[in-house]
This record gives sequence, C-alpha cells and structure tokens, in this order.
Amino acid sequence: MADDVRSVEYYAASVKDQAGEGHRVLSALSAAGIDLRAFCGFPTGEGKAQLDFVPTDAKAFLAAAERLKLRVRKPKQAFLISGDDRVGAVASALGKLASAKIAITAAQAISAGNGRWGMLLWVKPARHAQAARALGI
Repeated sequence: MADDVRSVEYYAASVKDQAGEGHRVLSALSAAGIDLRAFCGFPTGEGKAQLDFVPTDAKAFLAAAERLKLRVRKPKQAFLISGDDRVGAVASALGKLASAKIAITAAQAISAGNGRWGMLLWVKPARHAQAARALGI
C-alpha cells in the first residue's frame, strides 16, 4: 500500500521552557475537545520553547487557543506522511526530496505500532509546492 502524503497547516506558539508547560497546553486543548493530527515541541533557547500543532479543525483550534491565551503564529505548511511500516520507509520519502534537490528543514518520524509509521516533515516555504510534487501530491 502506498504512503499517505498530505500537505497540512501547522500553528506554532512560543511558551516558557519549563517542566509541565507542554502538559498544561495539551491538557487544556484536550479539555476543549481539540483533536491534533500531530504535535511537536522543542527548546528554542533563552528560556523559551516552540510548540507546533497540526489540528484536525483549524477554526476550533484557533478559538480554543484564544480562550487559553495561547498566542499562535499564522499557519505555515508542512507534510504529514503515514503508511505501512517497513524498512526504509523514511529513507524513501527523503530520497524523493533529495532527488529533487530540496533541502529538509526538519523531520520527525516514528513507528506508530500495529505495523504503521508516520512523519512530520518541513521544507522552506518557497520550496513547498516543489516538495509536494516530488512527494507525489
């Protein structure tokens, strides 16, 4: 079975880089009924961290973020790839971009269990359309 490759909008927010901050934000979004296709967080330095959210319903996410006083930046695009887990799955996706000479900004991939895998992949905004073509969408 072919991998499912989709272009997705993600929203980034800066928060304090302290224990429990991700839990606080994700718990509040969960309590508001917000479903996320993907999430990642990482430190950015100077006591800050960036949280990236890929919501299934952007309008509901933005409303909840506003109620939570979570300041999110304008949406940007990334790719969400998933499929049947196999040796070389990530290499195959990255190879398509390498063949098109498209640099990857960041990528996170994981085995999802039950024979499935997934990856969140970022390229520079100016290369997004070319990357989409290279990935077959």
